Amino acid sequence: MTNIQKSGFQEAARKAFFQGGNGGQMQDTERVAVGALGLGLLILGLGGGAGRRLLVGGLGLGLTAVAVRGSNPLATAIKVEQNNAGQTLISEAVTVNKNAAELYAVWRDLDKLPNLMSHLQSVVVLSEKRSRWTVKAPLGSVSWEAEITADEPGKRLAWASLPGSSIDNNGEILFRPAPGGRGSEVVVRLKYRAPLGTAGVVAARIAGQEPAQQLRDDLMRFKREQELGFAPTTQGQSSGRTGSGRAGGAK
Repeated sequence: MTNIQKSGFQEAARKAFFQGGNGGQMQDTERVAVGALGLGLLILGLGGGAGRRLLVGGLGLGLTAVAVRGSNPLATAIKVEQNNAGQTLISEAVTVNKNAAELYAVWRDLDKLPNLMSHLQSVVVLSEKRSRWTVKAPLGSVSWEAEITADEPGKRLAWASLPGSSIDNNGEILFRPAPGGRGSEVVVRLKYRAPLGTAGVVAARIAGQEPAQQLRDDLMRFKREQELGFAPTTQGQSSGRTGSGRAGGAK
């Protein structure tokens, strides 16, 4: 968890959140799709020459075995965390040098969150508890409606997507005083069901659009915004490196 400070509380909360979870567990629909693809390739491979049997048939056999096991080895390899219900688990934390009440107030202003979170395109507040969220996705954007399920001013905010949403998700954000008077610990926990199962999670990770990566980046941006009043960026700036390897083109 690069550059994100984690206290004993944060680490304990993370372990509790992931307790009982496992990685790469495929959803039923994903297993059926992968199994059907594997069997199709296996049958196709058996009808060809030695090379075709080896490559196509071997790939089909491998996919069939993955479907039978119900575990995506790629998702396991990149340490995707899931619970027994097949939801992907995310937990990130950051320490911000401000009090919890101030940070909660910023986060509670939902329609302003896109100013803090780069992957978030819009949040439209529909009522006191309901809102419509739109985020960037590998193939465009995705929207859903969510409802606030718990609201403890200065301490905690929890939400869940409404039934029928394109992405089934729920989560919470906690605000707690950091040890040693170092401001506040901000902990975000998310659970979501990827539209394409573990294959979708892997594809999003490769494309740099995986929610865990986005959340990590956004929390660091949130920390800088709150502590510095702006988020430093290198966009639009020239590189300090030159062809001769000397910064700024020094003579």
